[in-house]
Amino acid sequence: MDYVMTVNSLYKSYGNFKALCGLDMRVPKGAIYGLIGKNGAGKTTLIRIICGLQNPTLGCYTLYGIGSHSSKIVKARRRMGAVVETPSIYLDMSAEENLKEQYRVLGMPSFEGINELLTLVGLENTGKKKAKNFSLGMRQRLGIAIALCGSPDFLVLDEPVNGLDPQGIVEIRELILRLNREKNITVLISSHILSELSKLATHYGFIDGGRMVKELSAEELDAACRKCMRIEVTNAPALARVLDGMGIEYKILSDTEADVFAKLNITSLTNALSAEGCELVSVQERDESLESYYINLVGGN
Repeated sequence: MDYVMTVNSLYKSYGNFKALCGLDMRVPKGAIYGLIGKNGAGKTTLIRIICGLQNPTLGCYTLYGIGSHSSKIVKARRRMGAVVETPSIYLDMSAEENLKEQYRVLGMPSFEGINELLTLVGLENTGKKKAKNFSLGMRQRLGIAIALCGSPDFLVLDEPVNGLDPQGIVEIRELILRLNREKNITVLISSHILSELSKLATHYGFIDGGRMVKELSAEELDAACRKCMRIEVTNAPALARVLDGMGIEYKILSDTEADVFAKLNITSLTNALSAEGCELVSVQERDESLESYYINLVGGN
């Protein structure tokens, strides 16, 4: 698989506090990668490091195959756009003026493409209105437009919907999907709003205490979170024999529990188990969400 970014045994310490503790990570090309973790898990620290705003204490990372210790990493980082923590915008300038200023910072030879960027993020009709008079969602979209100056193919967003109202959240979500699908931009999103990430992400990384707990694709997550029947019996091997005879998919969890991935006729199951000398104790329907999967993975509330 082709990776835009890899992270290898990354550590970052602030005095005695370890923000990152041997973090490993892989962001596939073309993905919308959701980096999930509670506040203080190390998400923003990681983003600041890969954006070149901080240096790691130990370990390394790569961007487009170029290692962080290479002199070429600066050139590779030019292919990135980022909004870290809050959008970096000039409040006394209009949206167009903000983009022109970013073009100047990047040393771009002309202002070609600015109107297209404004249209892309839905700010084409803001005219001379100053950014200080924008809504929070408009400022966030302007921040993304600024990050897109220079035509990056890797976009890093730190909590892009934090504090937005429902309409603003929908606008940012649709913009991210459009950038990924129409512009082929790989996106890394750090967030703790898991219900939104579940509508966007093609890949997930679960971070806790500065460590990567688990990485998986959306398909793998769907398989892990699919609906099932949690069945408790007195003898799981007997249950397995019955389910094998019925041609039903299942997963044995313990000597007395199993998850069954099919609708069941409870009367037929009870009779079949009785013939095997096994009793049915309980049946519960389960439909695990991204939130509950994360909680079960890292523990806590």
